[in-house]
Amino acid sequence: MNEDLLRPQGRYFEELTPGTVLRHRVTRTLTEADNVFFTTLTMNPQPLHLDHEYAAATEFGQPLVNSLLTLSLLVGLSVHELTLGTLVANLGLDGVVFPKPVFHGDTIRAESEVLEVRESRSRPDAGIVVVEHRAINQRGEVVARCKRTALMQRRPATATD
Repeated sequence: MNEDLLRPQGRYFEELTPGTVLRHRVTRTLTEADNVFFTTLTMNPQPLHLDHEYAAATEFGQPLVNSLLTLSLLVGLSVHELTLGTLVANLGLDGVVFPKPVFHGDTIRAESEVLEVRESRSRPDAGIVVVEHRAINQRGEVVARCKRTALMQRRPATATD
């Protein structure tokens, strides 16, 4: 039997050391439909996201992808290799920046760098990990960055422990 199928796909607290950089495999091209659905679902009437004529008259010349969609995608792209099945809870996001705009048709990939790890004082079965997530477009430009603090599961003890 393949032992990898018996464990979560994400990484346990012990598997995350400062300086580790994970380049996530899944990428995503953002479409106009993605942007319109997200923007209207979240009740954001900003014409920069919804109105081609308005956006054409701005310095960008075209609609911008909603920055919170970009942020959500960034965190989502990291889940498979980082937290899938091993996250207890997200504790917060800090230092969120969007250094470059994202447009319809841009393809986003993500990478995560472990910045800090520490044991939880209140939960012996978990540890706290701070990672910097970076979203990068098809031109290699960083379009979003944030620091995420997560409460992660510790590796369970095995029968031989």
